[in-house]
Amino acid sequence: MMIAIVEDEPKLANLMQGYLTQAGFDTVVYHDGEQALKSILEAPPALLLLDLMLPGLDGMSVCRELRKTNTELPIIMLTARVEEIDRLLGLEIGADDYICKPYSPREVVARVKAVLRRSQPKTDGADQDESFFLDETKAMVTIHGAHCELTRVELFLLKALHDKPGHILSRDQLMHRIYTDNRIVSDRTIDSHVKKLRQKLHDLHPGAEYVHSVYGIGYKFEKP
Repeated sequence: MMIAIVEDEPKLANLMQGYLTQAGFDTVVYHDGEQALKSILEAPPALLLLDLMLPGLDGMSVCRELRKTNTELPIIMLTARVEEIDRLLGLEIGADDYICKPYSPREVVARVKAVLRRSQPKTDGADQDESFFLDETKAMVTIHGAHCELTRVELFLLKALHDKPGHILSRDQLMHRIYTDNRIVSDRTIDSHVKKLRQKLHDLHPGAEYVHSVYGIGYKFEKP
């Protein structure tokens, strides 16, 4: 699989290229956004590691342009400032994951593998996993045959996270999806609903965690 690395710092790009090559991936490196965008539009890689701060065309613009014609390409955004992640999430530019510098190259390789697993097309029967089932019509969740009812807010909350497995949703994003009447709700309210939802899921599958908190950013859904 070909991994495209768009990073204007040569040492960092070479470091990531070395780790990904060692992990069995083919790699190509671009040092500016315009060159990367042109090449990727012509020949999309299996996954794109995209730095936010680039000379010329920045990472956010590259991502937006790619998403106009390619909604399937897995994109992991890299940023040197943690506060930028909140802004990226709020804009919903279409990245699949976000990593803040400084990072461990091993962590990046692990995140690349995780995003690639999630993005693989389902084959016949591959999505017949009945270990977790969300019934929207009955506002009920079933895990390994055990089930419980959900409140309206818990249902909307779990659906928002379940529809984008592994994708981090900020509290603001969850707020807008749960409360469609534009009411003002505090972060603590969202956290309280998440806590209650987690407890219900834990009661159905003790020891397993389905809703994960990402410190300072939001929440994501992943099956254990």
